[in-house]
Amino acid sequence: MKDRARQFIKSEMAKRDLNYIKLANLMNQKGYKENQDTLRTKINRGTFSFYFVLQFCDSLDLEFKVSDKS
Repeated sequence: MKDRARQFIKSEMAKRDLNYIKLANLMNQKGYKENQDTLRTKINRGTFSFYFVLQFCDSLDLEFKVSDKS
């Protein structure tokens, strides 16, 4: 699961041509205190909370939805 979470974050960053500096700026604009080094470490290790995923989605204006597996 950790790999899937990491892949999701990196994939969404790649779609938007975001590096860690740009992501940190977006997150800080939303009021989430992050810096590029912390983000790089969290994302590369896959050691982030569900709360971080929600912050990430909010920063990128993504809507988080839960659905049943098909």
